[in-house]
Amino acid sequence: MKNKKLLIGSVLIISAILLAACGGGSEDTSQNQDEETTQEDNQENTNTDSDSDENMESESGSHGNMDHSGMSHSSSGEVPDDLQEAENPTYEVESQAIIESDHMEGMQGAEATIDGAYNTTVYTVSYTPTNGGDPVENHKWVIHEELENPGEAPLEAGTEVTINASHMEGMDGATAEIDSAEETTVYMVSFTPTNSGEEVSNHKWVTEGELSPVE
Repeated sequence: MKNKKLLIGSVLIISAILLAACGGGSEDTSQNQDEETTQEDNQENTNTDSDSDENMESESGSHGNMDHSGMSHSSSGEVPDDLQEAENPTYEVESQAIIESDHMEGMQGAEATIDGAYNTTVYTVSYTPTNGGDPVENHKWVIHEELENPGEAPLEAGTEVTINASHMEGMDGATAEIDSAEETTVYMVSFTPTNSGEEVSNHKWVTEGELSPVE
């Protein structure tokens, strides 16, 4: 009888130990699952924040210092009276050429028709728009004849000038600083952007170095 009681007692003790072990394992598993869920939520939040940052960077890139959310891609085709036409340009008027510059989305690789070719000095300029927009740096291009009383070309880097052109909103009348100058042939071109079907007419300006022959 005594042995039977000892046996029952031992069974009860072992059962209690096993139940305690199982309960602890379940608690640990639940805790691990909670931790994994929390980590997954944190990762999702991190990815969402990252995507948001990338979108902001993309928007900043298209609306910030460069080029050219407020740009008037098409123009009337009018040019300054004192702008000299090129006599023997590499790309003749009404011929075709491939644009190799990326002043705007869909420009690079587009096939363009030459509307005009002119010998001049072109500048990259930095300025603050007159309409209160963000400062624009290294804008391409403004030609010598689009500056107010510029004097003799070429102007040196750092020269302060007033722009008499409206390629972008807030450009006309803005005070600018010359960043660089290049004496070359510039072209006015019409083209259909590679990313849309809307034609751009009489775009100002593309330099000779930004064009290549149509193969």
